Amino acid sequence: MLQEFLREPTSQLVIEPGVIDLTWGHVDPALLPATALQAAAAAALARPRAIALGYGHERGPASLRAWLAERIARREGRAPRSAELMLTGGTSWAIDQVCALLTQPGDVVLVESPTYHLAVRILRDHPLELWPVPRDAAGIDPAVVAHLLHRAAASGRRVAFLYTVPTFHNPTGDSLPTACREALLALAARERLLILEDDVYRDLAFDGAAPPSLWSGDAADTVLRLGSFAKTVAPSLRLGWMTGPAALVSRIAGCGVLDSGGAPSFFSAMIVAEYCAVGAYERHVARLTAAYAARATALVAALAPSLSAGMRLRPPAGGFFAWIELPQDASLAALGRAAAAQRVAVLDGARFHLQPAARPALRLAFSLYDVPELLEGAARLARAFTMLNDMME
Repeated sequence: MLQEFLREPTSQLVIEPGVIDLTWGHVDPALLPATALQAAAAAALARPRAIALGYGHERGPASLRAWLAERIARREGRAPRSAELMLTGGTSWAIDQVCALLTQPGDVVLVESPTYHLAVRILRDHPLELWPVPRDAAGIDPAVVAHLLHRAAASGRRVAFLYTVPTFHNPTGDSLPTACREALLALAARERLLILEDDVYRDLAFDGAAPPSLWSGDAADTVLRLGSFAKTVAPSLRLGWMTGPAALVSRIAGCGVLDSGGAPSFFSAMIVAEYCAVGAYERHVARLTAAYAARATALVAALAPSLSAGMRLRPPAGGFFAWIELPQDASLAALGRAAAAQRVAVLDGARFHLQPAARPALRLAFSLYDVPELLEGAARLARAFTMLNDMME
């Protein structure tokens, strides 16, 4: 029996030897703060009455919630009240709970397209109907959202919420322009549309502060914002947080799962509380943003000379990803074969669309590899582009 378990992979991350795999949006293990988290875990376990090992308060430890509230107020200009903030078992857990507790079977969910493809998988675990909202470099057109809301109302359908990753988007790396954010908030206030804001990359801004969150500009209680420690501390903590309307946050905090089991990821939350209390979070995020900015810059610069007519590479200003749009007639299947021949893996942009994509594209993740490996990956991908161009001529 033991051997059966040992044959199973320990990590979700599996890469073929010799391949530079730009498909994985994972944290580089070399950047994980293992020593600091070990010290924080020891401090958490030294707390009286082994608090860290018990059932936690349904909203998470008060110390971490207080730290988050103060930091959010300082950085975003809006302080969440106690009833508007809770810790979560990560963003995936939070999306699943939103679907379970705030939707009804048959509801419509508006989803930007392209978008985070694994969030779509979570949404599809529920009896919901997903309607795509096109997104491009100009953002989401509020007129399209309004049209879909009116279409749903005319057919007697309820729109549960709009899902968007407005800042350092997965997969494109871009952010919604200010005018688009303001128009979406105005529309949401007018139509009483709930916006589910996936804001996990906010702290990974490469040049100055990230754009204001939708939640920070929400005066009408229409935004439920999700944050995470997965990208900035460690994924296996399975720890995140949400800010939003008190009634909705309280509905999730008061659910049966938390009544029975207490706070999700409570031990992780106690560790992170100790980690943040000594200033380790801010120091680590500064290290991460410097590393990821250098990687993004190197990858974009290395690929730029290989881009032919009809190709466009969007330089990211934060997060984990860069996005390359290809000529309309480019064959992604042929490019995939060329990339495989060069021992580099890339992700087809079609995976991130709910409807057929307007044009072929690739998502490139730069978070996992250091600069020398990314430069080698870019060289291999450039050779694959040359092979594709030769086939298209």
